[in-house]
Amino acid sequence: MSERAVAWLRDLGAQDLAHPGGTLLAHLERVRALLASWGARPALQRAGLCHAFYGTDGFPMPLLPLARRAELAEVIGEEAEAIVYLYAACDRAASYPTLADEEAAFRDRFTGRVHSPAVELRRDFAELSAANELDLARIDPAFREAWGPGLLRLFGRFRGLLSEPARRECRAVLGG
Repeated sequence: MSERAVAWLRDLGAQDLAHPGGTLLAHLERVRALLASWGARPALQRAGLCHAFYGTDGFPMPLLPLARRAELAEVIGEEAEAIVYLYAACDRAASYPTLADEEAAFRDRFTGRVHSPAVELRRDFAELSAANELDLARIDPAFREAWGPGLLRLFGRFRGLLSEPARRECRAVLGG
């Protein structure tokens, strides 16, 4: 499945899109590899590889419109696509403050809907968020200097949602 997703990413031009540390495709592959190194299950790894398909609150350049969600699900599986959608849909300013709470208020930036995703999905979201941001912090010193302290606070709030390998990586890359 991952090879098919990489081929599709290439077809969509991800290897030509500038992104901190090189290209979007290089970043996506590093995020997948980081999740794998933490022992993430295959569906989460595939979501890491494809997390930018619909754009994100921090990278608003979608490779696919939401109307093509079924096509991505066919390539990476429904579970992985659901994680990709949640990651892309996150209104970070509205959702980050309560994500680790039992009754999280997650705001979907596409629909405006506020809901509380299941804890397992919030764990996936937190783990993917950590892999994404830690890759950028590791590869780009200017990014780490500008955003590192805030990320350290954010991942401290997400602590109960993150795996031990992700928490160790946070400390190694961001300090604290």
